[in-house]
Amino acid sequence: MENTGNKSLHTTQKISFASQILLRVLAIACSLAATWLVITSKQTVVVFGIAVNARYSYSSALKFFALANIIACAFSVLSLFIVLFLGYKAVDSRNYFIIFLHDLILTMLLMAGCAAATAIGYLGKYGEGHTGWTGICDHFAKYCKRITLSVVLSFFCVVFYLFLTVISANKSRKI
Repeated sequence: MENTGNKSLHTTQKISFASQILLRVLAIACSLAATWLVITSKQTVVVFGIAVNARYSYSSALKFFALANIIACAFSVLSLFIVLFLGYKAVDSRNYFIIFLHDLILTMLLMAGCAAATAIGYLGKYGEGHTGWTGICDHFAKYCKRITLSVVLSFFCVVFYLFLTVISANKSRKI
């Protein structure tokens, strides 16, 4: 009977380890793709005979969004190596508390970047009538689509990190 309990625990540890690896790899892929999409997004159109450019670097919110994704990608790679080093056999839950804090901080950073990009994206799409700002997405459709895809990918990264935070919190709760 005791052997069955050890097998179940071992299987649960393997699943937890594999899910951490998978979620971290997906987070790396999504944050890297989101960063690449936002940084390479630019479009030039002619409006009333004047060439007008749209680039992420013209918006401090999109610069913050790109930086948040770069940081998340870099620290995701670092955390992947740490989790691989710890392995699923690591018994000391204090190690997982550090991973929990790391995952929580990256989740919050990515959420802040996504919120900033979503807010500026909303203004870009619909404008703000009370201040006289008009939407630009009817003129810069390609640019807006790339930024939107970047934000969606980054929101996926937030979800992956939310799951990672729950997993690492569960592993560290035995302190």
